[in-house]
Amino acid sequence: MQDVFGNALNFNMALLLPEIILAAVAVLVIVLDMFAKELKVRPVALPIVSVLGLVAAGVASGLAVDQHTDFGLLVTIDNFTAFFRITFIAVAIVLIVGSHEYIEKHVNHVAEFYALLLLSTVGAIFMASARDLLVAYLGIEVLSFSLYIAVSLAKNDTRSGEAGLKYVLLGGVASAMLLYGLSLLYGVAGSTQYGEIANALGKSTDDVRMPLLLGLTLIVAGLGFKVSAVPFHMWAPDAYEGAPMPVTAYLSATSKGATLALFLRWFGGPLLPAIADWQWMMAIIATLTMVVGNLVALQQTNVKRLLAYSSIAQGGFMLMAITAISDIATSALLVHLGGYIITNLALFVAIIHFYNRTGKEEITDFRGLSRTNPYLATVITAGLFSLAGMPLLAGFFTKFILFQAVVQGGFLWLVVVAVVGSTVSLFYYLQMIRQMYIFEPEGDATRWGISGTGYLTTGVLLGLIVFVGIQGAPLYTVADRAAFDLFPQGVAAPVTASTGAAPAAAPAAHK
Repeated sequence: MQDVFGNALNFNMALLLPEIILAAVAVLVIVLDMFAKELKVRPVALPIVSVLGLVAAGVASGLAVDQHTDFGLLVTIDNFTAFFRITFIAVAIVLIVGSHEYIEKHVNHVAEFYALLLLSTVGAIFMASARDLLVAYLGIEVLSFSLYIAVSLAKNDTRSGEAGLKYVLLGGVASAMLLYGLSLLYGVAGSTQYGEIANALGKSTDDVRMPLLLGLTLIVAGLGFKVSAVPFHMWAPDAYEGAPMPVTAYLSATSKGATLALFLRWFGGPLLPAIADWQWMMAIIATLTMVVGNLVALQQTNVKRLLAYSSIAQGGFMLMAITAISDIATSALLVHLGGYIITNLALFVAIIHFYNRTGKEEITDFRGLSRTNPYLATVITAGLFSLAGMPLLAGFFTKFILFQAVVQGGFLWLVVVAVVGSTVSLFYYLQMIRQMYIFEPEGDATRWGISGTGYLTTGVLLGLIVFVGIQGAPLYTVADRAAFDLFPQGVAAPVTASTGAAPAAAPAAHK
């Protein structure tokens, strides 16, 4: 087959090998569960097969690093795609290894759960790699429908069904808004290809300004829901509280990361010529998200709802980089996203093991944890301090890089709001730390431990939190290479709506 210019299209299926492996392993897990008696498959085989499939997909993703090609003008294979492939696969591995005991005890339909986790990872990867609106939308729906079901799979918890119902109803509205916005964008540009949309918007006239503005508004609203940005965040606290804890962790990591990847692909690519029409929207949403997320978090008593509003506020920090879009801001966002995912996973895996022991999730239930399990208390404390941006931990380094990039983009006032928000967040994080270290434990105060896989995952994540906080250069280098593929040298930078000046140009050299 050929494109409109007569060039042969590349349909090399090896380019999609990681996604093919994940989808095939998802089917294999379901088949193994269906014929478990006949094949004498033990329950422990399901997480093992899932992890082995993820590892194989991760190896295939690593082999695709430094490639610069596409699959049929539908999917881009570059370092930006490789960054998110490896990140999303790593998240799924950590959650399965770190929480398989929880999944076995507290999740209905275990095989289906693992299959949904694998399929949602495929959808997330396509969101990051798509170069066509239809492929990106299909990726969104694969991710979303998998999570609609996964949220409602908690065993013996009425909140789970309620959370799943709210999530699917509000998610359907958000998807409809997004699809309508994309149809308006197609009407203005006459194409679903990112490159052709960018060319069309660069030449657009006042005749199409209103449908373009309406389309951009609906797109921002639809993606704002997916990233739980204010005022589209209303689903997040209930979904986070009602979902099984590994799903809550997945929502805060992969779901948010995939949406931010799509933000970068769209707003740093086809929608970049229309920056004056959407930049002010992103600035307002980022501000509201930081303010509301941090203020409402102060009132929470449930740890999952606390982390839900913390995740909302953290999303506001990341949306600042979309507002100040450039190669530098993109690199900084990827650095911060990496540190945030590592930190959030450490927190959630530690809380999952606390729940496995106690069956409790209120903040006051963590009383005296430093006496009964000082190791978990240390991991949780490091995670909370990292989210707050304390020095020598990942959150400080990544926030510093992010704030610096946003200031360079001409949005000093946004960084001022973010710094105030970070200060407020320290207060509600300290409330939980206070319960663990100041108060004595209630009831049985004997020491207890966690499983070997729990020590393995939390130990690795804790080490990464400290390593990135002290020596973050490797993460910055990887993020910089991914950002450079999104903003290659020679692409003219647009005029920003805030300063009237061009965003920071691409560095002279990238290593």
